[in-house]
Amino acid sequence: MAIPAAVVIVPFSVLFFVSGLIINLIQAMFFMIVRPFSKNGYRKINRIVVELLWIELVWMVDWWAGVKVQVYADSETLEMMGKEHALCIANHKSDIDWLIGWVFAQRAECLGSSLAIMKKSSKLLPVIGWSMWFSEYLFLERSWAKDESTLKLGLQQLKDYPRTFWLALFVEGTRFTQAKLLAAQEYAASNGLPIPRNVLIPRTKGFVTSVSQMRSFVPAIYDMTVAIPKSSTPPTMLRLFKGQPSVLHVKIKRHLMKDLPETDEAVAQWCKDLFVAKDDLLDKHKEEDTFPDSEIHDIGRPLKSLVVLISWACLLVFGTYKFFQWSNLLSSWKGVTITAICLAVITVLMQILIQFSQSERSTPAKVAPSANVHNKQQ
Repeated sequence: MAIPAAVVIVPFSVLFFVSGLIINLIQAMFFMIVRPFSKNGYRKINRIVVELLWIELVWMVDWWAGVKVQVYADSETLEMMGKEHALCIANHKSDIDWLIGWVFAQRAECLGSSLAIMKKSSKLLPVIGWSMWFSEYLFLERSWAKDESTLKLGLQQLKDYPRTFWLALFVEGTRFTQAKLLAAQEYAASNGLPIPRNVLIPRTKGFVTSVSQMRSFVPAIYDMTVAIPKSSTPPTMLRLFKGQPSVLHVKIKRHLMKDLPETDEAVAQWCKDLFVAKDDLLDKHKEEDTFPDSEIHDIGRPLKSLVVLISWACLLVFGTYKFFQWSNLLSSWKGVTITAICLAVITVLMQILIQFSQSERSTPAKVAPSANVHNKQQ
């Protein structure tokens, strides 16, 4: 690990995990006290509470690493973002696509009510996975026989969600790598399908189920196409910690749910056709290093994440000072050793989160689009 990354990882890990544990405890308290009597009351409170944790990672994107996100979309789409429930789908291009989604959600003022369909093991991740569980993320086992009823029930429970929510679904089922692309190309060639060049073959069962269950109360699908310009290095969590900037181009197209076909088979084909068109669009981006015939918008860099991060840091420094003053923990070698072990454990936990986000370590999905439901990989 580079020294600059290590210097940042240790203090940020302490800040993130300590503040995260505080948030988890608050979530647990309201989950036990409020939710049994008012599910929507709990949701409203949790939306505010969990944003205080997730926005720390938005700060890392916006202020520490200075990742620049160029948005290509029409004005009507941008105007509606944050004002309606939406199913968000995208190609899974980089290790931090999920985090870029949080950046968009924060700009649209619905970060605390952003949801996703994820693999079951994600909820075991310390702090961040627990916060997602309290926030009603949908966790699946990648076995359709087990997941179908779980997914349908989870989606139906969103019907009375009291605030605008976005539900993220990566229909490729796994993060893009060259090895996975090669497997997808071999499968497509042997089955007479269009040969993908920039995306993987969409796995449509999760998408079809999401559309069928949410058609009545989710008015829009946000189709996001993520591309990395030639002059930029793909962003990763480690690069974020090192403060190394990247540039991402994201084209957003809004589809009305009511315009989708009625039958499951037709919806599945709509999704497949969408990814064929997405593949062509990414070819054009490779040629021109931009999305042609699209309006470019600057999403800015709001101060909110910076203010929250500084507030957490001041609270942590003050609390730490008072704790050591009260406990005299650093006055003995035993206390110093305990403190060092705690810092090491927290740093290791952050390393686990970083490794979990890496595409090379993501679980390979079966290529066949008729296989298991699509799960978001963290």
